[in-house]
Amino acid sequence: MGKYIVKRLLQLIPVLIGITFLSFGMMRLAGGDAVTYMYENAGVAVSQEIIDEAKEEYGLNDPFLVQYARWFAGMITGDMGKSYVSQRDVYETFVEKLPATILLTVSSILLTVVLAIPLGIVSAVNHNKWSDYMIRFLSFIGNSMPNFFAALVLIYFLSVKLRLFPVITNENLAQSLVLPTVTLAISMASKYTRQVRATVLEELNKDYVMGARARGVRGKIIIWRSVMKSSMLTIITLLALSVGSLLGGTTIVETIFMWDGVGKMAVDAITMRDYPIIQAYVAWMAVIYVLVNLITDIVYHYLDPRVRLGGDGA
Repeated sequence: MGKYIVKRLLQLIPVLIGITFLSFGMMRLAGGDAVTYMYENAGVAVSQEIIDEAKEEYGLNDPFLVQYARWFAGMITGDMGKSYVSQRDVYETFVEKLPATILLTVSSILLTVVLAIPLGIVSAVNHNKWSDYMIRFLSFIGNSMPNFFAALVLIYFLSVKLRLFPVITNENLAQSLVLPTVTLAISMASKYTRQVRATVLEELNKDYVMGARARGVRGKIIIWRSVMKSSMLTIITLLALSVGSLLGGTTIVETIFMWDGVGKMAVDAITMRDYPIIQAYVAWMAVIYVLVNLITDIVYHYLDPRVRLGGDGA
């Protein structure tokens, strides 16, 4: 186990290098830079000499490989540079935005689990009955709606018409959290409900379930002690992917509700060509996906002893 964890952590190094190198190159190919953008939108005329001096100060005139090597060396030593726009330390800015994204991630995952697992079980147990058809229909509708459309519908009914929640984030954090959480949970719960239903339905048709029923074991005990334990691998895989995506910042939802997380920070940085902020975000995404996959593999080991982390197969 220990060797496997060390091996996976070492794999983070080439992943980081590859992802950050590609993103660095793609940003340069996109054209433009933060200095030019900043002065063009300042509302005053600025000479080309001033722009060139600012570019020289930030090292934007250096060759691409020199810029990348300087940034990567700073990142691994804890110095991610300063924002070209705000002049603030990139690490401090990122850490300041991260709690909001973590809070939104935790709340949406909890709501998804609370909705998806019971609904998926009910749908599987009542296979081809009216409740199964209703749950499948609602999950199909929820899974078909893009996040931005669901957000607009919730804003219209719950904010504009009923005035229950604020349209955008304000000082009341509890109320502001509801709409973005529900928006994210709608699509995730719809998708996971269908997956839980399919997994539980497959387990219910296996011989050990039929044998338990023949011995007179109650249905609830079969579901929660046997079927759900066998189904947890699929559920955990789905949740792990969602956690990685959510921790990376749900850019559309955060932007619509003005939720001050890393997703909105990344969108603002891309708009203003703020390269240090963008690179910090890309590095965070790479790290979080590798760590989430590592944690998922470790959980597999404890849930299913047949899984061999050393690569020798189940």
